[in-house]
Amino acid sequence: MPFGEVVCGAPGSGKSTYCYGKHQLFAALNRPISIVNLDPANDNIPYPCAIDIASLITLQDVMDEHGLGPNGGMLYCMEYLDANFDWLEARLKELGPDAYVLFDIPGQVELSTNHEALKHIVQRLTKIGFRLAAVHLCDAHYVTDAAKYVSVLLLSLRTMLQLELPHVNVMSKVDLIAQYGDLDFNLDFYTEVQDLSYLENTLNTASPRYTALNMALCSVIEDYSLVGFETLAVEDKASMLHLTRAIDRATGYVFVPPHDAPAPEGTLEASSVPASTRPNTFSLFSSAAGPMSGSVGDVQERWVDAREQWDAFERKEWRQEGEMIREARAREKAIQAEGKGKSGIRERK
Repeated sequence: MPFGEVVCGAPGSGKSTYCYGKHQLFAALNRPISIVNLDPANDNIPYPCAIDIASLITLQDVMDEHGLGPNGGMLYCMEYLDANFDWLEARLKELGPDAYVLFDIPGQVELSTNHEALKHIVQRLTKIGFRLAAVHLCDAHYVTDAAKYVSVLLLSLRTMLQLELPHVNVMSKVDLIAQYGDLDFNLDFYTEVQDLSYLENTLNTASPRYTALNMALCSVIEDYSLVGFETLAVEDKASMLHLTRAIDRATGYVFVPPHDAPAPEGTLEASSVPASTRPNTFSLFSSAAGPMSGSVGDVQERWVDAREQWDAFERKEWRQEGEMIREARAREKAIQAEGKGKSGIRERK
């Protein structure tokens, strides 16, 4: 059964960067991954692309042929993909039944909030057997402004209701949040979407004319009680692993390594049957069913409260790791040289 993520979010939220980082992480973990670019305006793709919508249609061609602007052209492209879904389905089948696919969606928010084309595409992907989760990225700097934060909450809620998928909202670029000033509350207030009435004074000071509207919007968000956030610093391995675990839990994905993969003794079944039919308790409890490590408090300490100290600590760890690797390579070369010397002596004898 193929699994995947529908990666959506506003322009500049870091979707393509996230896909590239996820590809690098999974390559290091020897986990399968394929990335599908569904943005017909994206002509600067940083990641290896398994399927590119540009092979079917491009935004520039639509604008030239139909005289549409960029927004209307993007909607047309998604409707065209919906009408030609068999093109996408045929290429997805080539990836195999155990594929893990990231769908990189255009940043136009209408596609994931009120336009029907993307919703239809997601429904048809589900019907052909994909187990999907929506990963909705929001730039973390919005939490430094109460009005922008409420807007992000509304956008996230509307996307959840529109796509009707297991949903993981993500505050991306959390490693840059300190550049935008001090937070009014601890980071967990924003990630857990706690009592929004605490934002009343800030909202009313910024726009006293819209006091009633602001509080009505906050009430809508709290009545649904659906929105929460994970955090992401895409260049931090621990952050990427934590988010990967959260998404695995949302989809129910359990990665079972090949039977000959390096792993602790007794953790892998010796059978050579396909991974989808091979039982593996270690994989179950180290992925979807395992406990979540870390907390939002740890994230705040790492990126807000004590970033300089953590940066210095990590640089020290990296130096030590580099020295260990160099020493290991030097020992390996010495052993090889010693082996060659002994073989030369035996040949002369």
